[in-house]
Amino acid sequence: MTLPLADPPAIPTWRIELPTGLTLMNSNDRPTIRQKARLTKELRTAGKAAAIKAKVPRLERAYITCYLHPNTRGRRDPGNWYPSAKAFLDGVVDAGVLADDDSTHVLGPDMRLGAIIKPRPQLVLVLTDLTQVSAEHLTLLDPLGATA
Repeated sequence: MTLPLADPPAIPTWRIELPTGLTLMNSNDRPTIRQKARLTKELRTAGKAAAIKAKVPRLERAYITCYLHPNTRGRRDPGNWYPSAKAFLDGVVDAGVLADDDSTHVLGPDMRLGAIIKPRPQLVLVLTDLTQVSAEHLTLLDPLGATA
């Protein structure tokens, strides 16, 4: 299947930034249960506040990309920061942007490496309104139709 070459209409997209300086969770970390609970709560609370600050409207379905902006050069596996992205997204749900972060409401989050920022790493979520995406494009993003 190919998409037409004409410029597609703009699809509503929002950017939600966690503040820098938060401690991010990595899949390779081995925190205690209490440490993990504390960090998850901090990221979730910050995610809710960031979503409210970004004034993201309520969305039925969204494609989510999560960008890890490291503070140093070097090789990274952005997927290792998924625990932080999950807590961040839970905060976005708490803010009322999405009804839930299950497969009927969310496609992703897809983890990506972003630009280096100083002095501390940062996570950024980009939400794209899937209700504004053509059926052909949605099929490319979600071939199994989990969000249909």
